[in-house]
Amino acid sequence: MSAAELEPDPAPTLSEIARAAGVSAPTVSKVLNGRADVAPATRAKVEEILRRTGYQRRRSTASPSRLLDLVFHQLDSAWAMEVIRGVENVARAEGLSVVLSESAGRLTPGQTWVDGVLARRPAGVVLVLSELDAAQRDQLTSRDIPFVVLDPAGDPAEGVPAVGTGNWQGGLAATRHLLDLGHRRIGMISGPSGMMCSRARVDGYRTALGTARLPVDPELIVEGNFHHEAGYAAAHALLTRPDRPTAIFAGNDLQALGVYEAARELGLRVPEDLSVVGFDDLPLARWVGPPLTTVRQPLIEMAETAARLAIGLGRGEQPTATRVDLATSLVVRTSTAPPPAGA
Repeated sequence: MSAAELEPDPAPTLSEIARAAGVSAPTVSKVLNGRADVAPATRAKVEEILRRTGYQRRRSTASPSRLLDLVFHQLDSAWAMEVIRGVENVARAEGLSVVLSESAGRLTPGQTWVDGVLARRPAGVVLVLSELDAAQRDQLTSRDIPFVVLDPAGDPAEGVPAVGTGNWQGGLAATRHLLDLGHRRIGMISGPSGMMCSRARVDGYRTALGTARLPVDPELIVEGNFHHEAGYAAAHALLTRPDRPTAIFAGNDLQALGVYEAARELGLRVPEDLSVVGFDDLPLARWVGPPLTTVRQPLIEMAETAARLAIGLGRGEQPTATRVDLATSLVVRTSTAPPPAGA
């Protein structure tokens, strides 16, 4: 049997895959299990046949391990700790252990990570601010390893389960709060423009200004990277303008802390001279001085939802929805106030 003779329907057996690839069934098994002792050319040939035929391992033939894989594109913040806490809550209740990985800032994990997942054969995979390319999705699907994207960096491919939050609504609420206080020059420090959540928050900001019949000044929108340093640098640029803003909406809480530092260095008081709003409502938001007004996204609940969805898919359960967005809410503290008189 040649590779050309295999069709996606009916689903091929492992032996048929082996014959089409011109290799033994044990070799196909090694590829399916992520074994390293297969020549790259042979592995690529088998993977291509698996992809083209839509092969999917039967759940009953290979029980998953008692593991749940959790992968971040970057693991260096209190934000990540909240997500880990949520996934751990579900894993503990299910008697699973969590395998934690980082893709070194890449939004798509490397092949080494994929090979490790294939070898571990976890009960499910949760990808945070990450995404799989088509080949990686096919590899996990063919092994019957379910995966869920949490807070997708981009628009997930059709059929990919995802859990997110109301980023646009949060950006709208944050900006409306500042408008209601009387601010008219509102700076925006976004996250990376390549991330869907960042673009949605900026869109919410733009919508709030438009609804208030105020022009959107592109000079008041500065792109950051969701880290303290970016918030500091962007705020310094905004606050040294001759027509500086009286309020800044930072795309996340960490950047808001950078805004605090820039304001302090420039002799500006929060909120008397400058109002600041963040996004996330990390635990630290309550303890900074002054306590930070911010948009709460339910990170722990989002992580729990993604973990339950991945585990349920691994059990063959059919979820009521594979795209879930949890609501955000504005938490008003004392970092916001009306603009100073005459501003």
